[in-house]
Amino acid sequence: MNMSEMDKNVFDLIGKQWMLVGAEKNGKINAMTASWGGLGIMWGKKVAFVFIRESRYTKEFVDEKKTFSLSFFGEEYRKMLNYMGTVSGRDEDKISQAGLHASLNQDAPVFEEAERTFICRKMYAQEMKEECFTDKEAVERWYGDGNYHTMYVAEILDVIEK
Repeated sequence: MNMSEMDKNVFDLIGKQWMLVGAEKNGKINAMTASWGGLGIMWGKKVAFVFIRESRYTKEFVDEKKTFSLSFFGEEYRKMLNYMGTVSGRDEDKISQAGLHASLNQDAPVFEEAERTFICRKMYAQEMKEECFTDKEAVERWYGDGNYHTMYVAEILDVIEK
């Protein structure tokens, strides 16, 4: 699919529909649900902006490889997305427990059940820090526990549609 032909509202796609951020490490696939992020243009490339908290197990997987995936599912997968966002892959095999079937494309997971998957290549990673916030209310509301996100900027290499 050509990204320029995408017919989805990005705010709904990420903020309401949610996505799975998936990555592979040492032969194991892990993924987590996310509803924060964005799509845009940076450094002359079509990119995704993804935010992962330091405490998330999936972060180890994303940090390990150059590529990761963003997968979007139909509404009938809402329960699965909720599960994938509340259970840690450290504790159980979330992928099989959720009934998902994955393969790799450019070292990034592609879930058979997904309607659309973005294969992304990391270009930049930056840990968010309290002193960098100009909106201190955001720190109070979202980071009272000190568990900040790392922001990733990743080139969208490919879009796979069902």
